[in-house]
Amino acid sequence: MQIETKTPARKNLRATAVALALLLIGGGAPLHGQSTTANAEKKALMASKFYCNIKALNATERAHHKELTANLIAARGEIVEADKGYEFQYSPAKVPLAELADWVVAESKCCPFLDFHIDLEREGKLLCLRLTGEQGIKPFIETEFQIPVK
Repeated sequence: MQIETKTPARKNLRATAVALALLLIGGGAPLHGQSTTANAEKKALMASKFYCNIKALNATERAHHKELTANLIAARGEIVEADKGYEFQYSPAKVPLAELADWVVAESKCCPFLDFHIDLEREGKLLCLRLTGEQGIKPFIETEFQIPVK
């Protein structure tokens, strides 16, 4: 059995990787009293909470989910920014409630950190999907669900 020890070279490599991750996720200045490395590690850890588990769906499920996702992105009407996420609005004539629910079931398997809210409003004439989550979830939603830049 081989035991791995942290050598100064390994620490420097880790610090470099963390600093690179910080740059990629849009980091800033260190918090008062924290080193740049400690701040970068904290931000990288926070960003790493939000990632898709591609093994959650088999190949057939993934293909179906990809098709549903494309349909939902193409058919959405208004996008409403909320405090903890976004709401996507649909016409039930274009996106049936059952199709949206099917998408939510699959998406919740690969992205369990998202909170899903489905509302049927205006006497059944407006179908809404609200995606929310923990602090820091909005950039993930913006990227994954192709929200246009304001």
